[in-house]
Amino acid sequence: MPFEGGTPLAPFIKEGVDPEVAAVKHLLKLLDKAAKSARTYGTSNPVAQRFFQQFYDDLTQHLEHHTRVAFLVQRNQLYFRDEVVYQPERDATGDSFAFMMYSDGIRELTFHQGLTQADLSFFLDALWGMSSSETEPDVENNDETDDDIVTRLWAKNLVTITLVTAEELVRSSGFGLDELELQTQSYMNMPVGSLRDVLNRERSTVSPEKRDKTPAADREGSEPTAAARTQRFQASVVGYEVSQPELEALAQEIKVETARDATLYILDVLTAVLASEQSAAVLTKLFEIWEGVLDVLVRNGQWTMLETVLTLLQDTDAVRPDLSDAHKQQITGLFDGLNRPERVTAVGAYLNRTPHAKTEGLLTFLLMMNKNTVPGLCSLLAGLEEPAHQAVVMDALHTIAEDNADPIVRGLTDKRPVFVKNLLTLIARWNDSRFAESVEKALRHPDATVRRDALRLLATLRSSGNGTRLVGLLGDTDETVRLTAMKVLAGGQFNAAFPAWAPFVTTEEFHDRSPAEKRAIYLAMKQTAADEAVPYWQGLLTEWSWTNRKKKEELALLAADTLGKLATPAAIAALELGQKKGGAAVRHACGAALAAVARRHRQSIPSAANS
Repeated sequence: MPFEGGTPLAPFIKEGVDPEVAAVKHLLKLLDKAAKSARTYGTSNPVAQRFFQQFYDDLTQHLEHHTRVAFLVQRNQLYFRDEVVYQPERDATGDSFAFMMYSDGIRELTFHQGLTQADLSFFLDALWGMSSSETEPDVENNDETDDDIVTRLWAKNLVTITLVTAEELVRSSGFGLDELELQTQSYMNMPVGSLRDVLNRERSTVSPEKRDKTPAADREGSEPTAAARTQRFQASVVGYEVSQPELEALAQEIKVETARDATLYILDVLTAVLASEQSAAVLTKLFEIWEGVLDVLVRNGQWTMLETVLTLLQDTDAVRPDLSDAHKQQITGLFDGLNRPERVTAVGAYLNRTPHAKTEGLLTFLLMMNKNTVPGLCSLLAGLEEPAHQAVVMDALHTIAEDNADPIVRGLTDKRPVFVKNLLTLIARWNDSRFAESVEKALRHPDATVRRDALRLLATLRSSGNGTRLVGLLGDTDETVRLTAMKVLAGGQFNAAFPAWAPFVTTEEFHDRSPAEKRAIYLAMKQTAADEAVPYWQGLLTEWSWTNRKKKEELALLAADTLGKLATPAAIAALELGQKKGGAAVRHACGAALAAVARRHRQSIPSAANS
């Protein structure tokens, strides 16, 4: 990161904040990322290497302006110039490098100018107990996995990274105080960098005789001998007392750790193994375990967690580019098995027994299934009880099933009305006319609401063509279906010859239909049969009858109005005949229709002239 004005990170420092403190806080954020990524993915992983390089570059630039950076290490914090510059999340103690150093007795950490990448890499490896071929110390018979951080760093004898330990402080104080007493006497409240001065001052007060007895490793600038290191890091040398506040804090941490979600904990462990394990046999077993994990998450309806796991497995190549073809095939098998019938059934079972279940993450899970899962998703949709749950499955089918819609089409003949209506809604979203013929099949569904929805969808998918099937719906038992069919015919470019209408409009039962339905039928006849229906309407205008006279007169009045709207020469001739031979009410209706036709004709002449 570039520096401006000779001060690192200057563009990011808020007004009134110590520039060096702000720069150090930024550095520690980078160190936190580097340490966590190294611990999770291993030091050879590209992600970990990128974070490590960023931290190293910024730290070396900072050390160009400041010869050293020293931190006071408290229990779970780092101090710089009496300010807390690092403190992890409350429940992230296990990932805190401050806590790792503190628990191993480190009380001060200093980075010096001239720091190399190898030194810094070794420090991170020592911090998290990992080994690296590039950072192995040249010490015979040294099992690093059994040594603490201090032992490993001391064995390396780094000159660019120095430590002050609690043991040094205790021994330099005349072996009379323990760590907590040092804190109560304000040793730990001194400015950062003062602990080394404390050591030097304490050592200057020790008598020559006692100094001669001090192990060579404790003398300033001396190389530690094997015996000195053994004495220096014996667990019995320094005891630790725990104050009541610290005991309470530990108890609280234990409580938080105990209350941690067990599933998340297991997933964290499995993820860490996936990121770092090198054994082929262990990885093979790991992917078998992931298979069982997916089953458990599906049964428990943990969709968000399931989405996280699947995303992780999907991106495994980025984390583990070294996986063998066999392991990659195992991952592919995990995704190919997402739509296994028992899993789809488990989804439905959980949703139905949990009506108010959250569905966040469920859609992602369903979309990760392949196209062969369409029949299974249709079965799932048919069995779900809650509309909100049905909507999620419909969203998945909308994406997956458009190019594999045969199961959707077959489902239109299902007897369950809610299921069929959902399928019609799905087809409406696609708005593809190739489904029109399939939708017509739903016109024979036993549920009236399904037939009505199918009619409306059909009007959208196909607004022209042969309307004979729609005319046949005049025999439907539900009036709303009949009215909907007539509106579809009247609003489109369908054709239906008068013989298709005759069986319905020439019977005595037709007189008993509501005025609204009869009007809708006549308008649909005008649109589809046109002049073919004129003889039928003309006969109504001139017919004299002593039976059902009122009802027949009502039909004649509707016929006159319809002929006026048709306004073809044949329709006008029929109105003129009715004006002469019809009854008083019919003659008046025919006259009004002819006047309306003449008025529209006069209005159309100026419009034609202007155009």
